[in-house]
Order: sequence, then structure tokens, then C-alpha cells
Amino acid sequence: MMRRTRLDSLTTWKSPALSSDAIFALRRFARRLMLLSAVAMALNGCQTLIEQSYQPSVSPSSNPQIVDEVQKNDPRAAMGAREHPRIVASYGGEYKDAKTERLVARIAGALTAVSENPSQSYRITILNSPAINAFALPGGYLYVTRGLLALANDASEVAAVLSHEMGHVTANHGIERQKREEAEVIASRVVAEVLSSDIAGKQALARGKLRLAAFSRQQELQADVIGVRMLGEAGYDPYAAARFLDSMAAYSRFMSVDPEADQSLDFLSSHPNSAQRIELARTHARAFGQEGSVGDKGRDYYLDGIDGLLYGDSPEEGYVRGQTFLHGGLGIRFDVPPDFHIDNKVEAVMATGPNDIAVRFDGVADNQNQSLTNYISSGWVTGLDPSTIQPVTINGMEAATARASADRWDFDVTVIRNNSQIFRFLTAVPKGSEALEPTANVLRASFRRMTPAEAASLKPLRIRVVTVRPGENISTLAARMMGTDRKLDLFKLINALPTGAAVSPGDRVKIIAE
Repeated sequence: MMRRTRLDSLTTWKSPALSSDAIFALRRFARRLMLLSAVAMALNGCQTLIEQSYQPSVSPSSNPQIVDEVQKNDPRAAMGAREHPRIVASYGGEYKDAKTERLVARIAGALTAVSENPSQSYRITILNSPAINAFALPGGYLYVTRGLLALANDASEVAAVLSHEMGHVTANHGIERQKREEAEVIASRVVAEVLSSDIAGKQALARGKLRLAAFSRQQELQADVIGVRMLGEAGYDPYAAARFLDSMAAYSRFMSVDPEADQSLDFLSSHPNSAQRIELARTHARAFGQEGSVGDKGRDYYLDGIDGLLYGDSPEEGYVRGQTFLHGGLGIRFDVPPDFHIDNKVEAVMATGPNDIAVRFDGVADNQNQSLTNYISSGWVTGLDPSTIQPVTINGMEAATARASADRWDFDVTVIRNNSQIFRFLTAVPKGSEALEPTANVLRASFRRMTPAEAASLKPLRIRVVTVRPGENISTLAARMMGTDRKLDLFKLINALPTGAAVSPGDRVKIIAE
């Protein structure tokens, strides 16, 4: 993502190596990891299956992590306090909206009252990230992203996520994991991470050198059991956990470029798979009664609380609109070729396309005002062919290009100066591919300054709750969606509408609009 402060922080990239953690964070499946590892080459700079005989046996920790009672030198509190600022920074800061904060506090308060340790206190932070994610740190620190709030359809679904995380905290799973693996930082694999193909939010923590350690299979299942029990005893629909797991599985399929790809290649497969966790969640929920007959979903007050919620990229990070990246603050925009998918990440804007093509775009502060041909050869590109460096002009801006090769990949390197910034494109293709020049040409030709009117017209997307009117149907409502070329699919996803579902006048649904 392209904050000005982030651009400034990248001026140290002349050092010998760029952390591969950032590149590893970029895609979901092994093919995408391979693609983006190729980009990195050019820069110096629990079991899947659950035993069917599993029987829950859960009790709270005898020494729970209570924020207000632990001593300042207690490593549990110190761990959470130390990592909290880094987590917030890695996820784009806190999302500040009084209405949404009150909503989350209401849900968490109801759960705390029925937890195994009612005296346990929590610090709940809404993270300003579109990623679908939530997790916990020792010391009672709980986090949920606005992206997860946008996907949920009622209060009980968010309660399912939070109660799962509270289960990890009250059972001291984080501390147990630290003792076993001596991890720097312990954070939970919440429902969102276990099932979501979009792991961008979690992997963004690599930028802050934050290490996320998976809980064991047993710990995850224990947290599931604790969470469902808390849901039921708090008066929420106990089947919400299974329902939201279904939504997460649908989100995973939606976000996957290849829905039929073998997800066993995803490193998240080390956790219990979704189908079995969903069935286990329903099994635990049956202790409270039949589905649809017990518990409150809290749908109306939940929709009221998220109406107007920021969706997708925030203004500070720039926007992805179809095949275009735009940043009003920096005043620049560019296009990627058709069939490319853009990911606006913390460390860079990434795009991946057919035939194993990958693009990385980022920027650095131009403090020295050196020539761009000298800048390209200053040591941050591996395998550079110095004979290919040449100065060019791109839409009135000073620029330079070069070629590089590493392992099985060929690269185009393009740098462009705009005011006090140097913007950088790195395009990677399999060695010998004829797609390198055409792809790089699309990027170069489309990169330009935005007009003041264009910058002023950019508006963030938000969740808008609308009431279905007579004559409206799923198709007409989906047509009002913005920010996606898969309007119908995304409309069904964010409203958890299965195939063949219909809406009726008076129903309240979510759309994405300005």
C-alpha cells in the first residue's frame, strides 16, 4: 500500500537483501508464491484431517491472562503490549468509527459475562484493514478487521469469531505455544485465517517482523468448543459459528483465482479443514437446541452498526478499481493488462496474470535526486544487465528502464520520478517468455499523473444497507454494486445468499457503493 510514510521508510532498500517474508505474503497457492518469489529474486533488497473420534474436553486455564491484574513485568502482558503497536501499524492503524466500535463492544460485553473467567478483561481493537481476519495475543488483546465485519451478516457471527479468540486467551493457548516453540509473538489462527484464501492481512505482519505461530489442532478445536458454548450461553444463535465458517469458505472460493486449485498446497491446510470444522461446530451447537429455534442473531442492530463501514482500500492506501490502481494523495495511476489481478498490499502493489506473470509496484523517497540510470544500477536489482539501462520519458516524467535475469525468470525494471518520489515497476515472466515487453509497455504507457479533478473525485467504497423495494430482485440489487466486475457473485457473498435464493420487499441487504 502506498502511504507517503511508507514510501519514506523504503529508502533503506539499498541494503543487500529485501526480506523474502514480504514476497511470501503475497498470494494464496503455491503457484502464486512461486510467481512472487520470482519477483523477490530480482530484489536484493496440525493435520488437515480431524480424527472422527475427537471428544471435546475443555476447561479454562487456572491462571488466566487478565489485563488489569497481571504485573507489568509479567511476560504475558509484556508480550501483548510490545506487539500491539506493531500489529496496529501493520494493519493500517485502528478503524475509528464510534458506531462500529459500540457495536463490537456490545457483542464482546455479552460474551465476557458468560466466559469461563468473567473477570478476564480484553482490549478489543478494530483494525483498518480489508483483510478478513481476527486474532488474539496473550494479555487479552483481541483484534478484528473491518473486512471481517463487512463479511458478517449479524451480531452472532461476529460473536462466534470473538468467542473463539476469547477461548484461546482464557485457555492460555498463546503461552503454551510460546513455551513449546519459543516464538517471538503468538497470535491465533482464528476462523478467518483457517478458512480464508486471502491471507494478506495476516501475512502483512511480516513487514513488522511479527511472527504468527499456528495453534495446535487440539487448541483450535478447544477454542471452537469454548466459543460455541459462550455463544449459546450469551443468548446468541449457537449455529452462527458454523454459518460464518460457511461464509468464510465461500469467501475463500471467491478470492481464489482458480477455485478448483488444490488447496492442500496452501500452508493454512495445516489446520482442520473447513468441512469438518463446520460439522463439529454444528454438533456442539445442537446441545442448545435445533437450528433456527434457539438464540438471537442480532441482525437488525448489526446492520445498523455497519451501515457506512469502509470497504476495501482506504484513501491513504490508494484504490484498486478493476484493472487500475489510483492514489489521489500521490496523484498517480496506472493500469495492468486484462486478466490480471491487483493486490494492494502493505509493502507494495502486486499484480499477477496468466502464464506466470507477476508485477510489483512501489515507491521510495527521492532524497538524493540522482540520475535514474545511476539509481537502477545502485545495487537493489539482482541479475541486472547494465548494457540494457536506458533513460526514457514516460508521459512527461523522467524515467529509466533495464532488464535483469535470475534463476528461471526474466525481469523488466522501470523507474519513474514524480516530484520527490521514485516509483518502481518490476515485471517478472518465465525465462524466454515473449510477454515481458508487452506487459511492461502497458504499465509504462498507462502510468501518469492524475488531474486535480480526478484525485478529488476518488471516493472510498462503503457498506450500504438498503431495504429491498417492490420489483427489486437479486440481479437489480447486484447491479448497484461498485468496485468489482463480479457484482452478482460478490453481492451473494456478502449477503450469504446461496444459489437459488431470493429477496423479498422489506428485506435488508448489503451493497457496496460510494
